[in-house]
Amino acid sequence: MAEDPIAQGEAAALPRRFEETAQKNDREFGIVKSDLTALRLQVGNLDQKLGNFIEETRELRQEMNRNQAQIIELLSSLVGKSPDAS
Repeated sequence: MAEDPIAQGEAAALPRRFEETAQKNDREFGIVKSDLTALRLQVGNLDQKLGNFIEETRELRQEMNRNQAQIIELLSSLVGKSPDAS
C-alpha cells in the first residue's frame, strides 16, 4: 500500500513548523523579558521618587509645625497688651 503523498508532505513539514514556532516563542519571550526589565526599572525609579516625596513632605510638615509654634508664641506674647504700646 502506497503512502499518502499529502500525509508525507505534512509529516515532512512538522519539524519546520516546530522550529518556526519555537523561534517565534523565543522572540516573544525575549520581548516580554525586555518589557519586564524596563518595567522593573520604572518601578524602581517611581519608588525612589515616592521616597523623596515622602521625605520632602515630612520636612514640610516639620517646618509648618515650627512656624505654627512661633505664631502661637508671638500671639501669646501679645495677649493683654495694648495695641498702642510699643
